[in-house]
Amino acid sequence: MRTFHALVVLAALTASPGLLADGAPAATAPTSSAVSDVLRVPRPQGGEYFGVYLVNKKVGWFFSDLAPVPGHAQVKTVSELVFKAKVGTGTSDRRHYEERIYESRPGGRLLSFVFKDEGDGGNQLLEGKARADGITVRRHRPDQPDETLRLPPSKETVEDADPIRVALLRGKQLTGTLLDPTDLREYETITTPGPEERRVINGVSTVLRKATSLTMKEKVPGDAVVTPDGSVVEVIYGSKLAMRAEPKSVAQRLDRVEIFGLTRLVLPAVPPQSARSIPGEWTLVLTGFPDSFHRPTERQTYRDLGDGKSEVTIRAVPPDPAKLVKRGAPRPPETSEYLQTSILVESDNPAIVKKAKKIAGREKDAYTVAKKVVAWVGRNMRKDYGASADRATDVLRTMRGDCTEHSLLSISLLRALGIPARRIDGVVYVQNADGVPALYWHEWVEAWVGTWTQLDPTFDQPVADATHLALGEESGAEIMPLLGELKVVAAR
Repeated sequence: MRTFHALVVLAALTASPGLLADGAPAATAPTSSAVSDVLRVPRPQGGEYFGVYLVNKKVGWFFSDLAPVPGHAQVKTVSELVFKAKVGTGTSDRRHYEERIYESRPGGRLLSFVFKDEGDGGNQLLEGKARADGITVRRHRPDQPDETLRLPPSKETVEDADPIRVALLRGKQLTGTLLDPTDLREYETITTPGPEERRVINGVSTVLRKATSLTMKEKVPGDAVVTPDGSVVEVIYGSKLAMRAEPKSVAQRLDRVEIFGLTRLVLPAVPPQSARSIPGEWTLVLTGFPDSFHRPTERQTYRDLGDGKSEVTIRAVPPDPAKLVKRGAPRPPETSEYLQTSILVESDNPAIVKKAKKIAGREKDAYTVAKKVVAWVGRNMRKDYGASADRATDVLRTMRGDCTEHSLLSISLLRALGIPARRIDGVVYVQNADGVPALYWHEWVEAWVGTWTQLDPTFDQPVADATHLALGEESGAEIMPLLGELKVVAAR
């Protein structure tokens, strides 16, 4: 699962801690109307550190700062996120660093950025410079030739560097734009001031303010709580993910966490063989399963049982032969976004295209080709938790990784062949060495072959069996509110 990438985007929404409590400019802040509101509010000098907690276990730390650039009419933001946890038998140890520079005037443009990733997932440096006609990005990767990418002009402004603070200063909702550091696409953000509340901070009763930020990519609201002097106490995403202000030495002291065991859903019994056969069917009764995650399809249907319980029935059958199409056949307009390439999917990369054509051969039936692709990926990739790669060409080069890499390479190859494909996030039945039957967070593939059908390259399943419960699509953060809340109370 892409927990780290979800954290990168969520943290960006609160990249500069500190909020104005009473709406008045700080005494030491610039007062000229020629500077943005981000420079008209107090913030702790030198930035702030946060511990990152998942299900009350510290899995990382986050640092952020924002300040004017001396001698220039510019603003610079700096942030760093570190994530470290055991993943199965391996360890995921990842670091994301970024700088963004803006014009300091109200509505000031994004001028440049540096995004740097290191560790598990692969090393990469992106350096972007804005011009009137768009952004030029230089991409550096070890043992790979440098690349130049072209992006359209950015809508992101200096106020988007600190949406929470600006929204509280203005006392009204702020709509902005965020350039995502993982896929280099821009997404709308909405930040809304909230009510005051009183808490005891360091033995003193203090009135705190709240604001909520939401990005249209991750769709997980972040609720920030701040003190009158502009210090952030915490930022909470759902009920099980939080960033809490801590001294540097405390923030960087992490727990020893095994992600799979921490987040799994224990089952009351082993699934029957009928749930693992094709065709197959399985019915679960769940709690902590909001209606917003009930997305009826031919594969999954839902029923509200009352008392906070929901029933979902999963049916795994091969696609109807009468609906299958040839590659290149007309497709519904809504499938077009699942043919797009990106800095992650890279389906137009020559190496990806060459490999896809070799796997498909002369086969024209879209479903047959999809099965060939996931079979090739499943049989040729080495399952290696904690040795992942976030870009399809890196996966193709190393041919190792977990379910995320299997799915990423599969959809890249499928899109290169003109078959719409997307990644599905959810849970799947696995019985690990401890013998406890459970559902573990997983990712697999859905391809449009005349109808949407799910396949699992990690387990080499041309039809994903009924122990796959789909919960979201291509977004590790979207399903985070379910972590620690979703429970299986019955299965049949």
